[in-house]
Amino acid sequence: MFETRSDKKELLDGDFIPEEDLFQNLKELNTINRLLGGYNISKNALQKILKKDGTYSIVDIGSGGGDTLKYIHNWSKQYGYKTMLHGIDLKQTCINYSRKNKPNDAINFICDDYRQVYKHLKEVDIIHACLFCHHLNNSQLIELIQFALKNNATLVINDLERNSFAYYAIKILTKLFSNSYLVKNDAPLSVLRGFKKNEWLEIIKASGAKNYTVKNKWAFRHEIIIYG
Repeated sequence: MFETRSDKKELLDGDFIPEEDLFQNLKELNTINRLLGGYNISKNALQKILKKDGTYSIVDIGSGGGDTLKYIHNWSKQYGYKTMLHGIDLKQTCINYSRKNKPNDAINFICDDYRQVYKHLKEVDIIHACLFCHHLNNSQLIELIQFALKNNATLVINDLERNSFAYYAIKILTKLFSNSYLVKNDAPLSVLRGFKKNEWLEIIKASGAKNYTVKNKWAFRHEIIIYG
């Protein structure tokens, strides 16, 4: 079960999810990310790229409920980084949730495919993907990396490591504490759709990228930076 990535689709990838159910899912995903330190991986990666004498346009693809961008906004403001933050997601319900819960007008949310982002933005310095890449197959991942390279954007990826302990732990935790059928189904499945480090290295090599880092992080995550 853990040797290769699962190709089973998550419920979240389906259409016509009731708004109330999706909102509950987004709230719980924010809690899981916060408690398990998932946001810190994105922060630490960005800290390696951003300089305080520059201004950076950052787009979060598959931005979901927008909570990652809210975390980045608060962190960058606290430490003096100048950022223009954008989130793009295919689901209008996610965009509605994000706009309702964003801290202020510092974050711009767009409903579209990430590949259409330059129809909405003139320039992007950093493309950020948190818990987005495990929804894609290998061909789509190569396309994403090449999209970033083609547009001279640095790609930051924060995603799951496929690991038996992570699978059973999240399965137990969500069964005990989650009120969302989406989270109960998709959280363990997300781990099965996650990656081994060598798989990332093979995908990146196939994309043609030359300048990158791939690191294992707590808790069962990967931090990937592909420099544009």
